[in-house]
Amino acid sequence: MSKKPHSSSADGEDVLIKDGISGFLNPAEMFKLRRLALLSRYTVEGNLAGAHRSPKHGPSSEFASHKPYGMGDDPKHIDWRVMARTDKYYVKQYEDETNLRVYLALDRSASMGYKSDVGPTKYEHACRLAAAVGYVVVKARDSVGLFLHSEKVDVRVDASNSFQHLNNLLKHLQKSPPSSGSGIAATLHEIAASVSRRALIVVISDLLGDEDEIALAMARLRKQRHDVIVFQTLDPAEMDFKLMKACELFDLETGETLAVDPNALAKDYRKAFEAFIEKYRKSFAGMNIDYRVVRTDQPLDNFVRAYLEERRRLSK
Repeated sequence: MSKKPHSSSADGEDVLIKDGISGFLNPAEMFKLRRLALLSRYTVEGNLAGAHRSPKHGPSSEFASHKPYGMGDDPKHIDWRVMARTDKYYVKQYEDETNLRVYLALDRSASMGYKSDVGPTKYEHACRLAAAVGYVVVKARDSVGLFLHSEKVDVRVDASNSFQHLNNLLKHLQKSPPSSGSGIAATLHEIAASVSRRALIVVISDLLGDEDEIALAMARLRKQRHDVIVFQTLDPAEMDFKLMKACELFDLETGETLAVDPNALAKDYRKAFEAFIEKYRKSFAGMNIDYRVVRTDQPLDNFVRAYLEERRRLSK
């Protein structure tokens, strides 16, 4: 009988690489991301969130993970239940409340299942983006959680800090294909109602819905003093509309079809799509929300690295 892969490191990164994140990121991509950090532009209890990290060992902080007992550790923090199971001494690590909490709000509505001839589906690319952000967050000793949603929040994973936790979180993405429902504005309101403490909310979606309703939901998150990043994930065909011959368009969410002549439609389509993007850009800029369009044909590691380095410069 083969043994299940296990971690030899204190934070469980070996488990993650062997079992979970390899489904989304390869070792070369993880290597490029290893020294990056996701900073909040706002303070939490007097400290720049994500810039101040201090694992503690006391009841005033939240439990984060275990580590092997070593010289200098307080014996009163030994977890005797773990010792009984493993015959080894481990102490509980706690995370200071000033650490950054990041929630990935990932859209799995039907339209996210779309792909053209280039690249993966929008949902596949969004999952890889979520994995990259989660990896950066945990590597920097911050906490990551998940809201996976369609017409409602389907999966919620509370924020925590360990590679094993991230591994389990990512398994939900692997088990949850795009749904038939859609309702991003309603789910953002649901998220706003459930996250009481200030956090960084990373919204990953194609934002195909009522722009005004979505903007209202984003405004609620900002009113609650959450930092918000929006990664609008789109297929190049949606943006460029380079169809060459008459075809029938199919709505993944409503099932409706429409026969079109691309030559007659292309110019008006691109103009309308540019207006769609610009409306979001202006709306989010007015709320001080970071907004980026992510194309599914973009190299993911290069995009994430460039974005995080830019955000770090702006956070100084």
